[in-house]
Amino acid sequence: MRSEIHHPHRDVTGGWLRPAVFGAMDGLVSNFALIAGVAGGQAGQRVVLLAGLAGLAAGAFSMAAGEYISVASQSELAEAEIEVERLELARHPRAEQRELAEVFEGRGVEPELAAEVARQLSRDPEEALRVHAREELGVAPGELPSPLLAAFSSFLAFATGAVLPVLPYLAGASSLWPAAVVAGLGLFLAGVLVSRVTARSWWFSGLRQLAFGGAAAAITYGVGALIGTSGL
Repeated sequence: MRSEIHHPHRDVTGGWLRPAVFGAMDGLVSNFALIAGVAGGQAGQRVVLLAGLAGLAAGAFSMAAGEYISVASQSELAEAEIEVERLELARHPRAEQRELAEVFEGRGVEPELAAEVARQLSRDPEEALRVHAREELGVAPGELPSPLLAAFSSFLAFATGAVLPVLPYLAGASSLWPAAVVAGLGLFLAGVLVSRVTARSWWFSGLRQLAFGGAAAAITYGVGALIGTSGL
């Protein structure tokens, strides 16, 4: 008897890691860039700290609100379409059964077998609804994402990244360099974590993220310095 052959794969969807890492990365890059811009304008330590805390709060709440509305709207649309499918199954069961059989045929199943599978699945209205929803809408009743969970996760991820460049100022730092070091380490680590859901090496992903985040901070620092020295 031949043993089963298993082919392990990485999670190509990213699971929880992808949104968590990218949410934290967004908070880190945007807030560090904000702090760099304010510091570039020769603002004092308290002003930079205030800007960093304000950026953290504003960004985290904005991300949470946006994620909640986005997921809630998507779920409401999916629920409305699922209800349309439920009514169609109740009003035209035979037509829906033929439609399901055609889906299986399109995937290479023999017509007789496809018709029999569709007939058996259609005996249970709820199971038929789940199959139709998955095939036609790509979703399943009762498995839609939670807007509250999405909002909380987005808030937490963004705040985690955004707080890193603020920490040195909370500890009493008076220059941008300590924040730059902490932010740089955070950016590199975020890139390393991203490599877990990509085919890139850890050092490449880390350096790439460090380069992009550093470039964003450098540009905003330059803008802040220009405005600060021009007296605008």
